[in-house]
Amino acid sequence: MYEVYDNDWDIEEKENKWTSPPLKKRRMEMQTLADMNEYAQQRRRPKYVAIKKIYVTSSPSRILNELDLLNDLRGFDSVCPLITAFRHTDQVVAVLPYFKHTDFREYFRNMTVDDMRIYFRSLFRALAAVHSKGIIHRDIKPTNFLYEPDKKRGVLVDFGLAERQGVDAKPCMCAESADQRRRRVTNSVSVTMGPSNGYPKNDSRPSRRANRAGTRGFRAPEVLLKCTDQTTKLDIWSAGVILLTILSKRFPFFNSADDVEAMIEIATIFGIKRMKATGYLHGVMFETNIPTIGMAGFTLEKIILWSTCRNDSGKDGKEDPLTAEEKSAVRFLERCFELDPNKRISAEEALEHEFLREDVYSDDEEMHML
Repeated sequence: MYEVYDNDWDIEEKENKWTSPPLKKRRMEMQTLADMNEYAQQRRRPKYVAIKKIYVTSSPSRILNELDLLNDLRGFDSVCPLITAFRHTDQVVAVLPYFKHTDFREYFRNMTVDDMRIYFRSLFRALAAVHSKGIIHRDIKPTNFLYEPDKKRGVLVDFGLAERQGVDAKPCMCAESADQRRRRVTNSVSVTMGPSNGYPKNDSRPSRRANRAGTRGFRAPEVLLKCTDQTTKLDIWSAGVILLTILSKRFPFFNSADDVEAMIEIATIFGIKRMKATGYLHGVMFETNIPTIGMAGFTLEKIILWSTCRNDSGKDGKEDPLTAEEKSAVRFLERCFELDPNKRISAEEALEHEFLREDVYSDDEEMHML
């Protein structure tokens, strides 16, 4: 059956090109039948695939959407493609490549900065490929990026929540100019009258509806604030959460039970002032009286030092500062954690950032280095 389908996804097959059998003289020298069997097994390596049974409760349009997006993403080595799909009565089964990988929890605490570079270079190549097709993955997290540390490569999987950017989108204030937003916020009832002490019993305001799909702890602020014009930038935030997880050596880093707790966790880091501005960006008010949330928040560098207990582990109980390489990773993380999605780095831009950029040397430069 393997030969029936287009198998461009089979990276191992490309790497392990067929080699000619041993010379006849060499065959005569083979001591046992086991040697011949081993050679035959190498010629007939088994091919493994992953079988995804799509929930029978999923709507036909959602199933079609996932299969359609997977089909569109064929040809990218860093993205899991669709081999084929079958339907039996009410059950739809997708056949996908099987990619050998290691559990994220087994290696993330031991990753060096160079390991992080390789990991995120692979992840952002996958995101760049997905975003180039105008597709939002919506569920970027370690378990959906199958990474093999030994081979230093990963594959992005699970497009069950993915959607095309712009589908069902409605205008949001975040897409307007700064002057227009400022004018609308200044003239709004909330700013004019100030924060209320409660909520109206019978709220006559129209409900705000937006896609909030994703995994808790990895959703971007614009998702939590119900932005009606979400873009591929929300995947970048989720990738940033993975980087913060690795740098802080804590998994999961954010562990909220609901949207309100998720907003509180983000506000604890970024502070009330920036969260208010983010709320206004999407036409909503952010208010809190929780005493542990400050106005200014904390720097990501401080958060990482506290999380790794390096704030007092240095000489004479002083702070053990981040290395130059770690600071480069933090600068990259700050670009991923821009609260304004319009200012957040894109996948293509991320690959050109100093943290991920691959230095390409010419032949003359290589000879000079030697």
